[in-house]
Amino acid sequence: QVQLVESGGGLVQAGGSLRLSCAASGFTFSTYCMGWFRQAPGKEREFVATISWSGGSTEYADSVKGRFTISRDNAKNALYLKMNTLKPEDTAVYFCAGSNYGGTLQSPNAYDYWGQGTQVTVSS
Repeated sequence: QVQLVESGGGLVQAGGSLRLSCAASGFTFSTYCMGWFRQAPGKEREFVATISWSGGSTEYADSVKGRFTISRDNAKNALYLKMNTLKPEDTAVYFCAGSNYGGTLQSPNAYDYWGQGTQVTVSS
């Protein structure tokens, strides 16, 4: 049974930091491209960051570039998103996702597995 379980969300003031984690099980995590997406109320789900199976390639949305860092630990079947200098517009539910394509992917339609999400709220 495939599972992706996000954690680490919460309420933080603007300028603060959070680290999201995603625990994966039920599939060969180390061969999967992984990504982070977010969805704010009334908006479509949007790409945040993606990382290749080895961690050697990463891509970011322009809105988070330089502030967020995606990483993975294949030995622990874990995906991370370190978020610095948070802004109120970063408020959303954050989802991790996995695709059996090994490179990097920005389209949510390309992902096979999704977590349930974790809420991030940034107050001004």
